Amino acid sequence: MTGVDDCRLVVVDAQRVFADPASPWGAPRFAEAHANVRRLVDAHHGTVVHTRFIAPAEPTGAWVAYYEQFPFALQPPDSPLYELVDDPGDAPVVVATTFGKWGPDLAALIGQGPVLLTGVSTDCCVLSTALGAADAGVEVRVVADACAGATDADHERALAVMALYAPLITITTTEAVLASV
Repeated sequence: MTGVDDCRLVVVDAQRVFADPASPWGAPRFAEAHANVRRLVDAHHGTVVHTRFIAPAEPTGAWVAYYEQFPFALQPPDSPLYELVDDPGDAPVVVATTFGKWGPDLAALIGQGPVLLTGVSTDCCVLSTALGAADAGVEVRVVADACAGATDADHERALAVMALYAPLITITTTEAVLASV
């Protein structure tokens, strides 16, 4: 295992659509998790990558039925709904129309890893990103208390699934990460 100093911190989809309790996609514990995200961002200055989910201009395939269920989300990429909660500053932002953010753009920024994953939602975009990165052979550490799920139960189930992928994916905490910086 490599040291935390070598890690890139990825903040998955810390956006208004997930932060707003009134949003159909609001994560109930977003504020709690995001407080830990901010602590980690401060400790990993210069090694942070943000991701941002946006709706496709024209859904295709299974996404058609998805957006029929969630028509409110068919907004342009510059919609306030899809704004990041925090200004990323000079940190790179990977934008994707998919739940999983692992792909050529994020891989180019992360390389062989390791990567610390934080963000929302644990049971969707974080899970999908973690599995993609692990499949690519990247060491993934999911910071459980810096993630929020659609519900507490969904958050816990997603963490349990990711823990099954050890040692490719390990679950950690903000305190454990900060203690090793």
